[in-house]
Amino acid sequence: MSSEGCPVDHMKQADSCPYDRVSELNNMPAPNQKPHPLQTEQLSVEREQSTIPTQDGKVWIYPSEQMFYNAMKRKNWDAKEKDMSVIVPIHNAVNEQTWKKILDWEREAHPNCQPKLVKFQGKPKEYTIKARLRQLMGYTLPFDRHDWIVRSCEAETRYIIDYYSGPNMSFYLDVRPAPTASGLFERAKRFLKTFEF
Repeated sequence: MSSEGCPVDHMKQADSCPYDRVSELNNMPAPNQKPHPLQTEQLSVEREQSTIPTQDGKVWIYPSEQMFYNAMKRKNWDAKEKDMSVIVPIHNAVNEQTWKKILDWEREAHPNCQPKLVKFQGKPKEYTIKARLRQLMGYTLPFDRHDWIVRSCEAETRYIIDYYSGPNMSFYLDVRPAPTASGLFERAKRFLKTFEF
């Protein structure tokens, strides 16, 4: 999934700032709900709330079908209007699963805190060392990568998420703290418990 397809700050309105202004929260331009010039079918502009809290006590809001379509067109992807009603719910479900996996890490590292997603960024072509090692073992490279910054109490943790596609529209998510001193400590603790790293 693209970074445009991730949660978008619901306080941002489609016409609240120039479209070429990039948000510091998601490294993307302002949401665009206007029909694309080449669009032939009407798309929904309704947006679904996520369960992912922001740092100001609200929740992130997922992009509409129209926003997702516009983002794909902007990146020169082969976007088709008829696919948006399928792609957008899958995208939202994948992000919800990502957040659940992050919460698993956070319960171990910060058990008395309420994690919040501060910001995120898509890095689809910046493959991690782990992804490269998996490739050497015969696995495919991830189709996307995100970095999510999560704040729990006063601590901020960067999580790396590699997204792999599987059979029958399935996905495998490799979610783990970035390889900082604290991140490696948490990964080592998990390895000793589950043999997952």
